[in-house]
Amino acid sequence: MLPFVFARANQRFSTSGLPTLIGMAATFAVVATLAAVGGGWAVAANQYGRWFALVVLALLGLTLLLPHLADRLMQPLVRLGGRLSAAADAREGGPSVWSSLLLGVATGFLWAPCAGTILGLILTGAAIQGASVATTWLLLCYAAGAATSLALALLIGGKVFATMKRSLGAGEWIRRGLGVAVLAGVVAIALGADTGVLSQVSYASTSTIEQGLIDKLEPKPATRTAALPAGAVAGAQDTLPVLGDMPKLDGATLWLNTPPLSREALRGKVVLVDFWTYSCINCLRSLPYIEAWADKYRDKGLVVIGVHAPEFAFEKDVDNVKRAVAKLGVAYPVAIDNGYAIWRAFDNDSWPAHYFIDAKGRIRFKHVGEGEYAESEKVIQTLLKEAGRSDVGASVVEVSAKGAEAAADVAAVQSPETYIGNARAERFVSPGGEVGEETKTYAVPGRLALNDWGLAGAWTVADESARLDAAHGRIVFSFHARDLHLVLGPGPDGKPVRFKVTIDGKAPGEDHGIDVAADGSGAVTSQKLYQLVRQKGAIADHTFAIEFEDPGVHAYAFTFG
Repeated sequence: MLPFVFARANQRFSTSGLPTLIGMAATFAVVATLAAVGGGWAVAANQYGRWFALVVLALLGLTLLLPHLADRLMQPLVRLGGRLSAAADAREGGPSVWSSLLLGVATGFLWAPCAGTILGLILTGAAIQGASVATTWLLLCYAAGAATSLALALLIGGKVFATMKRSLGAGEWIRRGLGVAVLAGVVAIALGADTGVLSQVSYASTSTIEQGLIDKLEPKPATRTAALPAGAVAGAQDTLPVLGDMPKLDGATLWLNTPPLSREALRGKVVLVDFWTYSCINCLRSLPYIEAWADKYRDKGLVVIGVHAPEFAFEKDVDNVKRAVAKLGVAYPVAIDNGYAIWRAFDNDSWPAHYFIDAKGRIRFKHVGEGEYAESEKVIQTLLKEAGRSDVGASVVEVSAKGAEAAADVAAVQSPETYIGNARAERFVSPGGEVGEETKTYAVPGRLALNDWGLAGAWTVADESARLDAAHGRIVFSFHARDLHLVLGPGPDGKPVRFKVTIDGKAPGEDHGIDVAADGSGAVTSQKLYQLVRQKGAIADHTFAIEFEDPGVHAYAFTFG
């Protein structure tokens, strides 16, 4: 973008530079919005959209390999941008506000296809949250921020160019140096060397500033939006403020365990809405309490609704959800929210999230995450009493869960949830980094620092997961926690994938998880969360390794407890 902006650095900013930047930012927002609106259908049509996306990605790969094909595909935008640029330059008497604005519009057409990372984030948000005015506003804010940075460069650049005019020779060498730098950048990007450098240099140098700005402009929400004051007894009206009306439930694509439910039909009932997804460890650990509340208060006027909003693509498969609901023993109504319609209606952003709704259809309490179950149950009791029930009582349930549903040993957890797909991967240390969408033979370094992890063998890494392409591939993770879980799935043919787990190079023995034998053997038979380690003794740093004896497995994310 800088060459286009600096082209007018020696002209008046108010009539040349500023209109150019305004036109550029506005055009970028419009073009990118069209892309976001057009991409929002992919979630609803996920089964067919997946194949369509693969075709689009293949076409994109061809355009990168065949520049002439790329030129043909981009001709409409390039032609329009060229005409606007020519119109801007054809004005007599020097550049006017309108000609500069036209130049900015032309530059915006050039910019829109190039801001791939930003557009990728916005398109993902539009697909999950729905393309809306907020999407356009976010794009416009990004464009305005970039334009502001360019404006500063333009104001400074004008003085630099004035100096260069007095020393043309120096200016020529500067131009050549910039050309070499640009070519070096192109080579680095082509080889993938830029990602590792930028992730270490750029992120490290800006993350503190960015996080400070985020904390000031948008403070992190509390774990609960309406908590009871310390020492308060749930039951007083003023301890549970009204947070808003319960949104409609019309967006569910399917209901399990019940005919379709509506907001109107639930009026007069106390409702607990639980947003969950079946491979989420935090959701699984909350589930025993929600099931216990549903059983205890069903006859007293409580209706529990589990809204299943998928995180991974395989969780959109209704058959997978049905199997999980049956295996987990979930008997209360479950709304399948594959289009995130109910998620958006509640303005939700977390798994798990619990919304407590009174008999008048008003949200009175929200709790995000695990824990504080007694407090949540007191809220249920309060709302039932408000609805006129006198037989609620004050006791709270006691739950003794097993397997992955057992409560985490929070004090011992020093390892964070870690995604394997390259869209959100962190602390990946295999040499060369993750290479997206192509088979690569990876290796694991001899020593790993805490929370470092790597792949070994032939893997293809995608945004969401990594697929093993040849037998005897491994994943190694240096962790510190009582429990280690890994979300896994077999290949498209559904054939089981055998594996062996080791801890510090040895069979886990008594420290094996529920999905592993004492000798470390197991098999991936379905797409779900597998508990691979549950330590019985003192918790310390350990090196976990899982070796798959068969190809085809998909690995998604580590979680700990």
